[in-house]
Amino acid sequence: MGVLRKTLNWYARLSPKHGASAPPFSHVVQIGDPTLRTVSHTVPIEKIKGEVVQNVIKKLQDVLFRYGSVGMSAPQIGINLRIFAMRHTAEQIASVQPEVAKMKGMSVVPYTVFVNPVLKVIDYQKVIHTEGCESVRSFAADVARYRAVEVSGWNAEGEPQSQVYTGWPARIVQHEIDHLDGKLYTDIMDRKTLHCTCWDEVNLSKGKVAIPFAPESV
Repeated sequence: MGVLRKTLNWYARLSPKHGASAPPFSHVVQIGDPTLRTVSHTVPIEKIKGEVVQNVIKKLQDVLFRYGSVGMSAPQIGINLRIFAMRHTAEQIASVQPEVAKMKGMSVVPYTVFVNPVLKVIDYQKVIHTEGCESVRSFAADVARYRAVEVSGWNAEGEPQSQVYTGWPARIVQHEIDHLDGKLYTDIMDRKTLHCTCWDEVNLSKGKVAIPFAPESV
């Protein structure tokens, strides 16, 4: 409890410097935030082009790119609407060893927004890979996901769209739709594999590691 109090006091000292903010946030909320455990609301189709929804979509794009992520859902920026954005660039894939990228089925995905996505499983075979989340910062675990899925919904312009994803893109989609249903990968992970992704840096620095919850550019 002493460590928890020190942590809370440290964050409390930050608050006056930054002031209060309201969603949609420019940061990603963290596990424990009630938004992440709330089933998101369907967006009325006629309101997709409206200012409120478009503002959420724009903020999703901003946060997705600032964090260098491959997927981001509206609940992660504090809004319980059924919207998510995804992308996987050639540069992001190149940062992974070629054999690993091939094994995980990684492929380029252009920036895409789904509003009110509906998931259909195409291939029920599940594949296990290590997965992380910007809302569970600096942790990862093994998670089983379906190999191929189809997603139907609307794009940012309010037009219907449907796309089949396989391999890693299918994992991104399943991860983000879970967020819209109030779920986290920690609900379905292999609990024994949960680990801090910077555990070795913690040891090398003798515990003097601060985990950033947002890029400095935010």
